[in-house]
Amino acid sequence: MLSLLSKGLVVFRKDLRLEFRSLYALNAIGLFAVTTITAVSFSLGPVRLEPNILAALFWVVIFFSAMSGLAHVFIREEEQDTGDMLRLVFPPNAVLVGKWLFNIVLLGGLCLLIIPLFVIMLGAEVGNWPAMLAMTASGVFAMATVSTVIAAIIALSGSRGALFAVMTFPVALPVLMTAIHGTRVALEGGQLADCGNDLKVLFSFTIVIMTVGFLLFETIWRK
Repeated sequence: MLSLLSKGLVVFRKDLRLEFRSLYALNAIGLFAVTTITAVSFSLGPVRLEPNILAALFWVVIFFSAMSGLAHVFIREEEQDTGDMLRLVFPPNAVLVGKWLFNIVLLGGLCLLIIPLFVIMLGAEVGNWPAMLAMTASGVFAMATVSTVIAAIIALSGSRGALFAVMTFPVALPVLMTAIHGTRVALEGGQLADCGNDLKVLFSFTIVIMTVGFLLFETIWRK
């Protein structure tokens, strides 16, 4: 297990260095999020949105931002012909762990941008910050897990971009519904315990999807 994690961290650091050189995924997800929130802010003017609408908008922005950039972590390997090198050097599950960690960091960084924008530009009032941050972190882990596993599946296909969104949405729908509900509770001032069931669902979903990923990834990755 420690060997798997250490090799996964090597893959993670490699992807992080490549991303800092190109900024492809970071620019894609960041630009989409900023553009969407800015457009909504200008169209609403002084109108304040209800917590249930804010929660839905928050996760819709995160989801579609993820669709614009998270698949790149696997697609890049095939486009640059570096996938075969990874197959020779690292065990499949170490590659999956490294890509998963990278997407978690990328999506977590996006949320650090989105939350202040929601507060400043949309006038969102967070009733309970610990609950809000817990729901955001749990949702990020679940969303990154789904995106990473689906990205691995579609990386070798021809129409990768279209397939990624089409295949991810049905799998991510339970994550979105649960995260929206828990975020609404946090915005309304509910306690962390009130989000307990939502947090458990997201945690369980993450474990299940990651387990499926470990079981399938070696077959997928070996072509």
